[in-house]
Amino acid sequence: MTDGTRVEWREWGTAAFDEADRRGDPVLLALTATWCGECHEMDAQTYGEPRIAANLNDGFVPVRVDVDRHPRVRERYNVGGFPSTVFCTPDGKRIASAGFLGPDGMRQVIDRVRERWDASGADAGRVPRALADDAPPAGELTDRIEEHLAGQLDAQFDAKFGGWGDAPKFPLPRTVEFALKRDRAKARQTLDAITRGLFDESAGGFYRYARTRDWGDPDRAKLLADNAALVRAFAHAYCYTGEEAYRRPADRTVDFLVDALWNGSAFGGSQGPETETGTRTDLTAFAGSNALTVDALLTLTAYTDAEEPRTYARRVLSTLQSDFIDDGVVRHWADDDAPTLVLDDQARTVAAGVRAAQVLGDSEALDMARRVADRTIDALFDDGSFRDGPATGPGLLDRPLRPLDGTVTAADALLDLAILTGEDRYRDVARDAVGAFAGAWDRFGVQVAGYGAVAARLCGESLVVSVADDAGSDLHRAALRIADHEKVVRPDASAPDRGTAVVAVGDRSRTVSSPSALADAVASLVE
Repeated sequence: MTDGTRVEWREWGTAAFDEADRRGDPVLLALTATWCGECHEMDAQTYGEPRIAANLNDGFVPVRVDVDRHPRVRERYNVGGFPSTVFCTPDGKRIASAGFLGPDGMRQVIDRVRERWDASGADAGRVPRALADDAPPAGELTDRIEEHLAGQLDAQFDAKFGGWGDAPKFPLPRTVEFALKRDRAKARQTLDAITRGLFDESAGGFYRYARTRDWGDPDRAKLLADNAALVRAFAHAYCYTGEEAYRRPADRTVDFLVDALWNGSAFGGSQGPETETGTRTDLTAFAGSNALTVDALLTLTAYTDAEEPRTYARRVLSTLQSDFIDDGVVRHWADDDAPTLVLDDQARTVAAGVRAAQVLGDSEALDMARRVADRTIDALFDDGSFRDGPATGPGLLDRPLRPLDGTVTAADALLDLAILTGEDRYRDVARDAVGAFAGAWDRFGVQVAGYGAVAARLCGESLVVSVADDAGSDLHRAALRIADHEKVVRPDASAPDRGTAVVAVGDRSRTVSSPSALADAVASLVE
């Protein structure tokens, strides 16, 4: 039993599905999270009800899934949020699914599932369309992709309250970053709304989302990955505007992460909402969210010279290298039983490495990024696109899932890696991976605006600044502060002469020797 429920939960794994097959019973998957308030409510109200628990124990194989520990299970069985309640066949196919279920709702679903199972057995299940093993809709990469998604910034914008779409309101930090270069007024209005609605003025940090259109009634869980992504977005906004209104929430969120989630070597995954019994904090360090945090902390450092984010970024980076990565394979958490080769973990680790190379001049981090990228390409890139992980495992894990978000993260990082290493093969993989979805560009909404950003980088030329001085020099710091968050900075470049930098966009370049001349060169080269 778990969390005081009366259900005899099994752990996610082959054993539970094998048991269901031997018994001839369906599987109940309960997808939950430590930070999820409604998950704990369902434990108490529904799974704690004796007759429901007895029914589940006798007629089903109940499996509890921590979605933070099993992200690939989450992506295959998530029903629009958590808790997700999924009944499936012993081979993992879905029979029925729902979100939160109270006792009455659970009784009705149990009866319906039993009827289907008794009538059809294993044929009662189905495979979701996203796992049908169809190739993504490939197409040509053109400027129309960026133009379409820039248009969606306007079409889906909430001019009254900020943000995109109606209730519930999510912060969408990648969309904010896309807008900072293409429609800064909307990005700023959204960040202002996020600060008013989701920022915790007392303890720092951002809540997950707002339940109302005007950014009210927030879900008060704070997730490391969400907070890291917002630190990066607010840091970029500070770089573009120089306004303390954007630096302050980023700084305060770093304080929250250190005070609430630091476990001694890395950052824990989440802090749940405050309840009558206290606040549930999960200090398990997950690779992908910690890599994203390194990226965010170093972005803030690049724009502010703040020491605390630099210090903690170095510490987490060291932990990732020593405890999470083996020959380019990233463990989801630092344990032999943890999943490996999860695309998000791999891609975010590459991104952390290339950020450290640019901001700190860390050659070991760049080598790490290269090893992880190579392993990711070898293991997860096939038929011109990335899978979210190895096509093995119980349930539906053996069915390939080719995620758009993970592809965007991987492609962005590979583009930076190609520039920093001079190896075009990384750009080639990025182009293929992004092109694998280009046949559907006209159906993409603002929620995947990051796709438009990476497509634009592939269609054009990146702004690259090669600084002959070491990281930390005045010229290097000025290069990092250029108001273009998609630029790439190469410190300690082999050419030109010491004390100079080359600013380049494609074949056009200028050599400069001072921060002011660097700014002028950027202005002349970037139209």
